[in-house]
Amino acid sequence: MELAVPAAATVTLSFPNVAPGRYAIAVLHDENSNGKADRALLMMPKEGFGFSRDAKVFMGPPKFKDAAFDVNHVPVRQVIKMRYML
Repeated sequence: MELAVPAAATVTLSFPNVAPGRYAIAVLHDENSNGKADRALLMMPKEGFGFSRDAKVFMGPPKFKDAAFDVNHVPVRQVIKMRYML
């Protein structure tokens, strides 16, 4: 699922009725609104990004298992820290 919302100091999103399963979230601050993740030197992100479970980035996005969390019938809350490299 892809969702675009205006940037702000704090953004809260709710996803009701999510089927039970294993999920991960990736967030991109598309600062120039061009619809893609801009990079410097073919690797380093020029725009803000973040992942569920605060999964760390090393030479590319984290593995799914590092950002994944389980959804059951109990509400789940994920706090995602945005990172800006350049």
